[in-house]
Amino acid sequence: MKQASTKSKIIKMIVTILVGVIIFLIPTPHGLSVHAWGYLALFIALIVGLILEPIAPALLSLIAVGLAILLKIGPVGTEHGSVGSHAAIEWGLSGFSNTVVWLIFSAFMIGIGFSKSGLGRRMSLYLVSKLGKRTLGLGYAIAIIDGILAPFIPSNAARSGSTYPIISSIPPMFDSTPENNPRKIGSYLAYTACATCCVSSSIFLTASSSNSLALAFITKAGMAVPNWLSWFVAMLPVSIILFLLTPLLVYWFYPPTLKGSPEIVTWAKDELKSIGKVTLSEYLMLLISIVALVLWIGGSYFGINATTTALVVAIAMVVLKVISWNDFLSNKPAWNVMVWLATLVTMAGGLKNVGFIEWISTKFEHLFIGFPPLVAIIGLVLLFSFLRYFFASNTAFATAFMTIFVILAQSIPGTDPIKTVLYLVLPMGFVGILAPYTTGPTTVWYASGYIKSSSFWRLGITFGVIYLAIFIIVGMPWVSFIYPYLSFSK
Repeated sequence: MKQASTKSKIIKMIVTILVGVIIFLIPTPHGLSVHAWGYLALFIALIVGLILEPIAPALLSLIAVGLAILLKIGPVGTEHGSVGSHAAIEWGLSGFSNTVVWLIFSAFMIGIGFSKSGLGRRMSLYLVSKLGKRTLGLGYAIAIIDGILAPFIPSNAARSGSTYPIISSIPPMFDSTPENNPRKIGSYLAYTACATCCVSSSIFLTASSSNSLALAFITKAGMAVPNWLSWFVAMLPVSIILFLLTPLLVYWFYPPTLKGSPEIVTWAKDELKSIGKVTLSEYLMLLISIVALVLWIGGSYFGINATTTALVVAIAMVVLKVISWNDFLSNKPAWNVMVWLATLVTMAGGLKNVGFIEWISTKFEHLFIGFPPLVAIIGLVLLFSFLRYFFASNTAFATAFMTIFVILAQSIPGTDPIKTVLYLVLPMGFVGILAPYTTGPTTVWYASGYIKSSSFWRLGITFGVIYLAIFIIVGMPWVSFIYPYLSFSK
């Protein structure tokens, strides 16, 4: 088995390299320099590699940046010719100074605080003890749990992973397992957890790392992006509707046969008793979370950047011993994401540096002439959303398409490109519901075994269409109305 896996990875790596080589050997299109064409070949090979994953994505991105540095094909000025080695290495490391990268990194540390302090588990059990008497109420408890954690944990896969042990402990109490009576209660809980996590990923800017990464790519393309509060306000009506509707929709489309039981409440209360009284670490973590949320919401009024808040909060957790310095150093997912995102931001910025964005924008400038602006925008939103079927990673998807769609948004006559791009990125989180592989929560809960493959695909397209319809009917008019009052920055 291991040998077969190694062979598969070698084949995937060969395919990745061949894609880059073949593209580079194609004659350079008119209007692009050889440097730009070589950079594009490297960038496309990186995207293919992120999809196939022959090696760890972060390592693959680091290799791509390393090659671009060695070949001196990424920094500003390379569209006119080669640059010096100093300029190349400065460009290659520029992603590590990106504020969005540090925001996501620090938020990962905050997520560790919820786990290490025990606050996340206590909140989950408390809500289950209060709402778990009926199965539908338990669905809303799951939604609330994820909604509370979402602003502070930018990995929706990590959020699902943190709630998984609690949620998966409930079905076996009623003889509901993946192999035996999954529809009794297990399937409902699993899909509710999956769908609500996807929804919360769109509610908050910091609820999914792909949100922040997309904004970083948009900035690199030369366009302004919303701050934390503006994102939240822009999504507010849709967030309320989807948050309230999702557990009920799952109850309708994938109903449990067990409608309720007091045993769930009893179990949660017993678990709460077993973990004892609220500890000092939990109180401190709660206080830190409140401060972080206040500063993320009102940071612009205090002159405090969102990344500054995240860094201060991460440091405070260590100083106050909510987490230890070893916890900080050993948080492999956070360091892995930092390397991954920093290198991807660098590579995305290189597309503008070499003149590719300027070149390709001229190819799209007449694409939407003759279409009513609203029709063109809705078509762009639907295309951007359903392209997710072709990617097994939010990050790979954002890397591959965000810059191109920024250019497409700019090519629609009679529209505000910044507003159009906002229409594209706000649904990114909940669109992940489409397939078992499109985002972290779908992967986690599909792997639980409670939901049949055919059911997962059917529910995915059903919920995806419903969510998008609500966003188009309610969200887009709201964004248009509130748009003059939102804050944007480059």
